[in-house]
Amino acid sequence: MRTPARPPLDGLKKRLDQSRAERARMQRDGFLRETFVLPRSDARLKAKEWFERFPKQAYWTEIESWFERPGDLIEFTIRRLPAAD
Repeated sequence: MRTPARPPLDGLKKRLDQSRAERARMQRDGFLRETFVLPRSDARLKAKEWFERFPKQAYWTEIESWFERPGDLIEFTIRRLPAAD
């Protein structure tokens, strides 16, 4: 009885390389960032939720960037500190 051949790992290796490259490009300034692409009304609600959950005074929460996309979509990145000190 033969042992089955190992599956190719090319896809996994490619994804690991991409992930490492993304991490290397990220800023190391201590902020946590999350990017959303939502319809305009949902984007407002999500931003409001973040500012209520992580107040600007304690977490330095801010909308770092935002773009209007076709179809009334808003792409935005919110950043905040990991903990309130």
